[in-house]
Amino acid sequence: MENRKVLRLSGNWLRAALSLGLLGSAVASGTAASAQTLVLRGGSVYASPDAAPLPDAVVVVSGGAISAVGSASDVQIPPDARVIDCAGKTVVAGFWNSHVHFTEAVWKSAANGPAAPLTAHMQEMLTRWGFTTVWDLGSNPADALPLRRRVNAGEVLGPNIFLLGSIFPKDGHPAYLPAELKLPEIADPDVSAQLARSYLGMGLDGIKLFTGSFKGEDKPVVNMDVAVAKAAVDVAHAQGKPVFAHPQNKTGVDTVIAAGVDVMAHTAPGPGYTQYTSEQLARFKSQGTALIPTLSLFTTVVLDPGVTAQITAVTVNQLRQFAENGGVVLFGTDIGFTKVYDTTLEYELMHRALSERQVLATLTTNPAQYFKAAKKGRVERGFDGDLVVLDGDPMADVRNLAKVAYTIRAGQIIYQKP
Repeated sequence: MENRKVLRLSGNWLRAALSLGLLGSAVASGTAASAQTLVLRGGSVYASPDAAPLPDAVVVVSGGAISAVGSASDVQIPPDARVIDCAGKTVVAGFWNSHVHFTEAVWKSAANGPAAPLTAHMQEMLTRWGFTTVWDLGSNPADALPLRRRVNAGEVLGPNIFLLGSIFPKDGHPAYLPAELKLPEIADPDVSAQLARSYLGMGLDGIKLFTGSFKGEDKPVVNMDVAVAKAAVDVAHAQGKPVFAHPQNKTGVDTVIAAGVDVMAHTAPGPGYTQYTSEQLARFKSQGTALIPTLSLFTTVVLDPGVTAQITAVTVNQLRQFAENGGVVLFGTDIGFTKVYDTTLEYELMHRALSERQVLATLTTNPAQYFKAAKKGRVERGFDGDLVVLDGDPMADVRNLAKVAYTIRAGQIIYQKP
């Protein structure tokens, strides 16, 4: 009886989106390609994170895709193109943020509200920082689905958006989410599978599991039963969809492994859990588990600078362990939950464990390859026209990744520095 009640509560969330007629493709395909040819001229281009820079380069984008990349002497500029002078700047592939949330109040008007404030906040939150593709790891589908539709239609300037449906453990309402928010808390594997099918049937792109839920400083973490997690994973994988998970401690990480989850949405600096075990690292590697570190998130959750420093050291160490073990690292900030839009600190913290090129890979080639987006992640002919123009060279200073002059999605400028 209790599980049926839980399903009815989560069903209210589902029906809210279904009532808007929002069933559709599970892949956000991108904005309509810009009719105008766009040329980036005179900058240095990193075709990929491991490539040498091409100086004084020309990038031509037409029909939403890159049609030419080369030196200024080798590439002919179409006479009707819009040309952007990129002298002194650096051009890289469009960035992915693999952990965002569209939960702020502004998105409540996503279905029918004016486009201008939505675009303005999208710029403040995401496109200002170079993001052309994002994974939303848990928002109200009644807001997020119409937002994606309007972005893809070109009404709102924003990134390519992928959406997940969330499942929580029984009695696992996190302390930091409003108590009045009715979350899908599941104790039965069959109910978990049913909810996963419902989410994917709505047009969501995958599942988010809270394998560990924080209940408060003086309360034990509520961990998800492995069978509940695996039931959702099996449904998602049967449809070729990924599963992300939020672990809170070692038990939550072990559940990620046992259930076959694809992506860990955070490092997990729980009490007494300062590093991944050798057994966990071996399983991560054999199962192809990816990690979104969200290091800067942990600087916002406590007020004591000493405690913050300790947590940061643990999370940086877990990232270092994971990367040195050969794991795929994906960039993500949990923005929307946090309000620190500036990505500079995340880059600085990641750089304690990764090289500049490795950090750039977490934004570009790593997610493109991991999520099988064959035409994204590189500045090469035939790839999508998703590009970022930076004011500085990120190989000289990793913080230059946050100094964005232009963000371009499918050949359309979705952010331009004033």
